[in-house]
Amino acid sequence: MSEVTVNVRYMVDDVEAAIEWYTKHLGFSLLSNHAPAFADVKRGALRLLLSGPMSSAGRPMPDGERPAPGGWNRIHLIVDDLAAEVARLQAAGAKFRNDMVTGPGGSQILLIDPSGNFVELFQPAGR
Repeated sequence: MSEVTVNVRYMVDDVEAAIEWYTKHLGFSLLSNHAPAFADVKRGALRLLLSGPMSSAGRPMPDGERPAPGGWNRIHLIVDDLAAEVARLQAAGAKFRNDMVTGPGGSQILLIDPSGNFVELFQPAGR
């Protein structure tokens, strides 16, 4: 069976800054770059579409509201050692929304991309 690709779109303020951030900090690879409108990056089975204000996804809705970055929806990346990832990203100047929290399923923290979108880093319990 071939690998299934999951596509997620994030609205971003600056496509080039988003490309640099996702490839530098989280190990995504660049698939295509049509900045300033659009780019897509990939990590494993996840294809992340980075859509700027000039992209077709950034066009206003019929009521005039414009799509914008942010919100509580997020991609969820599993890591083997959350504390080590947090330390690495803090040293690189990355910003976090919260401190690490631990529950019955594991530990997590919310990382903030340059446009204000969240990326959840998650270490399952028992790792």
